[in-house]
Amino acid sequence: MIRLSVFYPTTEGATFDHDYYRDKHVPLCVKTWGLDGAQIDKGIDGPYVAAVHFQFESLEAVQSAMGSPGTGDVLADVANYTSITPVVQTSEIVD
Repeated sequence: MIRLSVFYPTTEGATFDHDYYRDKHVPLCVKTWGLDGAQIDKGIDGPYVAAVHFQFESLEAVQSAMGSPGTGDVLADVANYTSITPVVQTSEIVD
């Protein structure tokens, strides 16, 4: 299994709309990529204001999702909830 995580670093003067992210953006990602769901983190303390974790069957499934036509809409939607440049990490789930 592969986890695609997107982290939003705490950035002075930046904006982040948690409600929009939870209610609109993440569901758009899930629908676009044909996933069962996602785990959303709302930062309380630490270097990130938010994060989301998507789970894929394989690295090939991640690559296919990123190449799908709707991914452009997902990326364009980022401006609707934040001014933060996200940090993306792809990981193998080992346990």
